[in-house]
Amino acid sequence: MCGRTACALGADRIRRACVYRDNCGRIRQPEWRDADKYSPSYNKSPQSNSPVLVSRRHFEKDADSSERVIAAMRWGLVPAWFREDDPSKMQYKTSNCRSDTMMEKLSYKGPLIKGKRCVVLADGFYEWQQHNGKKQPYFIYFPQPKQEMADGKDDDDEWKGWRLLTMAGIFDCWEPPDGGDALYTYTIITVDASKGLSAIHNRMPAILDGDEAIRKWLDFTEVSTQEALRLIHSAENIAFHPVSTIVNNSRNNTPECLVPIGLGPKTETKVSSSSKMMLDWVKNKSPKKEEDDLPKWSSQFIQIAAPKRTSAGLMYQWLKKEEGDPCAKKPKTQ
Repeated sequence: MCGRTACALGADRIRRACVYRDNCGRIRQPEWRDADKYSPSYNKSPQSNSPVLVSRRHFEKDADSSERVIAAMRWGLVPAWFREDDPSKMQYKTSNCRSDTMMEKLSYKGPLIKGKRCVVLADGFYEWQQHNGKKQPYFIYFPQPKQEMADGKDDDDEWKGWRLLTMAGIFDCWEPPDGGDALYTYTIITVDASKGLSAIHNRMPAILDGDEAIRKWLDFTEVSTQEALRLIHSAENIAFHPVSTIVNNSRNNTPECLVPIGLGPKTETKVSSSSKMMLDWVKNKSPKKEEDDLPKWSSQFIQIAAPKRTSAGLMYQWLKKEEGDPCAKKPKTQ
């Protein structure tokens, strides 16, 4: 399953991280809708707003279906047919939907048939492993390039920062019965865990690995529901590491949530190359998010020597380099 994510990039950098080629081969950066409703966070929980990729055709009927936009949507799908005046009155949890039953449930089948497919963006997600009555959290994400991440410019054709995790989702639009603003919400599709993750949990998000998979999932006019569902399966191309139980409380919104830790008494932490890149990124590039307003790093959680330039290093490094991002906002508690 997937009940907590991290997405610490500011709105403008998320847009640059989602560069793609449209059907005409043109390099594009998706535009934002309601960017002001998005707040970066190291610890996002259901009911918070997250960045979601969708086809522009959902908002502009004459648009090319291959064009993409990023929308801030609330996590936890509220179906269009829900008739209560308050979406919080939903009696069922809809933050995740199982791939094996989603075509049997009206809440998910209806939007799917209408092509309301989306890609949920995150740095990664958290999952908890149960062992001897205790729960150990892990941070799970795409393996990162082994070169140092660069600070991409507006006119860069290629994003050189953290590779965002891209999860398959379904969205819907709910309108209050008595009128008012429409509410866009989404759910994350889950599948059986891959072999590499099964020791942590038996479920995982359906991950779309690569732009071709993303294109097929989003382009609902060219790719049928039946064909798109072939993309829904477990993924082996992932990296993960244990993190502090500070992440257990969703009100804790600090870089410590992502940092690799050692397990067991007085054990030396063994950090994978992807984990080292992530740690460097978090440690040395934490963005100011306007005016130095991201939560500060506290050294009390650092139990290992400064990592070399490999993969859990660069996340901490990259966040620092986000200073001055005019579209970034202060992470809020969830």
